[in-house]
Amino acid sequence: MPDTDPTPTAPGGGLVPAPLSIDGPYRSAVRLGADTALAAAPGTEDTARWLRTTLGEAFGLPLPPGSDGATDTLALTLDPALPAEGYRLEAVTRWGVRITGGSPAGVFWGAQTLRQLLGPHAFRRAPLAPGRAAVLPQQTIEDCPRFGWRGMLLDVARHFLPKDGVLRCLDLLAAHKLNVLHLHLTDDQGWRIEIARYPKLTGTGGWRERTKLGHRASPLWDERPHGGYYTQDDIREIVAYAAQRHITVVPEIDIPGHSQAAIAAYPELGNTDVIDTTSLKVWDTWGVNPNVLAPTDNTLRFYEQVLEEVLALFPSPFVHIGGDECPKDQWKASPTAQARIAELSLAGEDELQSWFIRHFDRWLADRGRRLIGWDEILEGGLAEGAAVSSWRGYAGGIAAAKSGHDVVMCPEQQVYLDHRQHHSPDEPVPIGFVRTLEDVYRFEPVPPELTADQAAHVLGTQANAWTEAMDSQQRLDYQVFPRLAAFAEVAWSRLPAPADRDYQDFTRRMAVHYARLDALGVDYRPPGGPLPWQKRPGVLGRPIDGAPPNV
Repeated sequence: MPDTDPTPTAPGGGLVPAPLSIDGPYRSAVRLGADTALAAAPGTEDTARWLRTTLGEAFGLPLPPGSDGATDTLALTLDPALPAEGYRLEAVTRWGVRITGGSPAGVFWGAQTLRQLLGPHAFRRAPLAPGRAAVLPQQTIEDCPRFGWRGMLLDVARHFLPKDGVLRCLDLLAAHKLNVLHLHLTDDQGWRIEIARYPKLTGTGGWRERTKLGHRASPLWDERPHGGYYTQDDIREIVAYAAQRHITVVPEIDIPGHSQAAIAAYPELGNTDVIDTTSLKVWDTWGVNPNVLAPTDNTLRFYEQVLEEVLALFPSPFVHIGGDECPKDQWKASPTAQARIAELSLAGEDELQSWFIRHFDRWLADRGRRLIGWDEILEGGLAEGAAVSSWRGYAGGIAAAKSGHDVVMCPEQQVYLDHRQHHSPDEPVPIGFVRTLEDVYRFEPVPPELTADQAAHVLGTQANAWTEAMDSQQRLDYQVFPRLAAFAEVAWSRLPAPADRDYQDFTRRMAVHYARLDALGVDYRPPGGPLPWQKRPGVLGRPIDGAPPNV
């Protein structure tokens, strides 16, 4: 059998994201075969199970239990002297492979590196050549992430992604050392999580009668009903599956805007003194919706009871409550809203939105959780313990960090993966600015305006995949990959300033990484442009010309 994988290689096995340091690789090879044992120290059991599943399936390796220090062993150990998510991977011909992590998460990220070093065959679910050994060069890799929050938002409200697709997404995040899945569960176009106390949220709010195809200005409609939701057991499974991969699932329940699906299910949540909320259906198109929640005690109690069930399902320390794109027209016209403003001595509708957010900030804090919301929650004053997802650019994140609030940087102009990848007319449903693979690779999450103390409030960064124009897993793959690989390197690796980054080296490593994505069945955008089946001719987008503003 061959000692090496025939796939083209790059220094360090073409690792993506790039590790902190590599000693090697050397010409001598380490072989993991039928007799290789797996020694798992206490705390590393999840990674041991994951390795037995992935490498066992890909190479037919039994990986029986063994002891650290024996020859022909894959050993997993912990060393608290290492950074919490850091690891050291040692592949030594005379005894095997040892992965040492600063925590169980560090061991898992080291195992992801091992899988990459073993070649694209390691990403398949059955051996291509039974009896083939898993081979990697002798080397030592030291690594740890730059940011603690390395995330992707998955919008399942606009187009529902069945549970198996979410589990697949978690595997893809893990393969790129991303550790947060921000799950956008509710919006005007659908409510995707079962709430036992309020069954109409999914019974009525979980599906819409038809769907706009492409941008909201498009004349085309998909006349099929669209819907779906996750049962509470589905959510428990998703959260447990993520935890085994050291990924935190952050739920988003949108308030007070983006709420038409909830109002369609329970009309009393809307501004009944302004419009006939009983006539509202789950929204079938895109854009900013005028139908927002009423600022009543009934609405507060309703969402507290929703969140009680959400907290029981998601152990995440953060709960995202949206807070973005909340038009104030109905509040301006509503005697109920105006009475609330007067009762609370608020300056106006912006402060009324802030009152909404502050209420749930206190409510979550009393239960040991933290509120995070889009940067509009800055309007009218930021709740004391709230963190900010800075999406409209850098400005909201800069303002929040300067005032001592934690920030996740996810500016639309840089890392919204629904934006188009090329100026070619062949790009399917072209939305927004052109953001190429190189553009994402040169994204810098920490603005230079921040001092070191202020920059410490940048928890990390997140790429967002909004699915108005992504109506299938195939479309999602195309928009997200390969750009998510570049984003993962930005989030994990300690890269130089954007202009000084070695994009040619990254593309060389990507030449290896594409083979891994192929083995995983990811329908990514090829470097040369969309393949025939990836195009969507005739479906209107909304391309924006020129360079995106740096705001």
